[in-house]
Amino acid sequence: MKVLIIALALAAGTRSLVTRTAPCCFGLTASGGPGGSVGQLVDGQNRFGQGLNAASYCIGSGAITDSSGRGCILTPPTTQFQCDVGATPTSGFSVGCDGGLEANGSAKFVACPTEDNGGYNIYTAGPANQQGCVAITLTADNCKTGCPAPPPAPAPTPKTCSPELTGNWEYPHLIVPVDSSKPDTALGTSYNGTISSTISSIYNFDVPAADTGKTCSLVFLLPKKSELETSDFTLSGTGAIDFGMLSSAATAGTTYHSIPSTAKGYGVTTVAPGNAYTIATFPCPAGERVSYKASAKDNTCLNYFQDYNPSPIGL
Repeated sequence: MKVLIIALALAAGTRSLVTRTAPCCFGLTASGGPGGSVGQLVDGQNRFGQGLNAASYCIGSGAITDSSGRGCILTPPTTQFQCDVGATPTSGFSVGCDGGLEANGSAKFVACPTEDNGGYNIYTAGPANQQGCVAITLTADNCKTGCPAPPPAPAPTPKTCSPELTGNWEYPHLIVPVDSSKPDTALGTSYNGTISSTISSIYNFDVPAADTGKTCSLVFLLPKKSELETSDFTLSGTGAIDFGMLSSAATAGTTYHSIPSTAKGYGVTTVAPGNAYTIATFPCPAGERVSYKASAKDNTCLNYFQDYNPSPIGL
């Protein structure tokens, strides 16, 4: 592939919790161990895994009660989750945006076997030295608010590399600046590429006839200043540059008013130091002299010394 080079100087989303001042009622399902809906013994112990009818709970101001009005607590010292008559409910419970029940901000619970028809008691920590305990989560079937959509993925950052010339390449044999503020003045040839609010640069390439049948790429190189040995550049603004191929070749006498029309626009490329950009790929215009124009978009202002020494810089 032939490469035409015009050297131009150049989170985490928040988790919404529902503690609720006004009570909201829900059932619970355990995930982990045997899993299943959470029910109650007549004394208010919360269990799953032994075929109990699903229990109903209500949460308000961070405290849970069951359908019998019993306060649900974490009994010391084992932290068993149960609901007792006359008990003041333990505070600090909440329902996450996805329905996960949390105690003091943690969605991690522990279930330990009771040896009573396959039932498991529920804890936040679990009794010491008890065998067979498993980590579980509890999910409410109501009272969840729905999690916010994740933030959009950040735009990919351009790959930072030291631009290099590889394979067969051509440099521009003529660089002609044209100035819209002096539309009838021919500024002549230049060793610099200049792109600003009023100045565009035109680059002429003489493509060898031997490139017939080959594919060419128009490439823009903008190394970091620390990678330059014999060139330099200044760049301000957004770095947006509009590239296009002209319908005929420019000359040293071309002015802003006499710029050939654009035969094909390549759109806007936003450039930043330390990168290489392929502007377009096309069949090589073998044996022809072709011109490409680079113009500023937004507030881009770029000036550089055209150079192919390390590191090469430009289009």
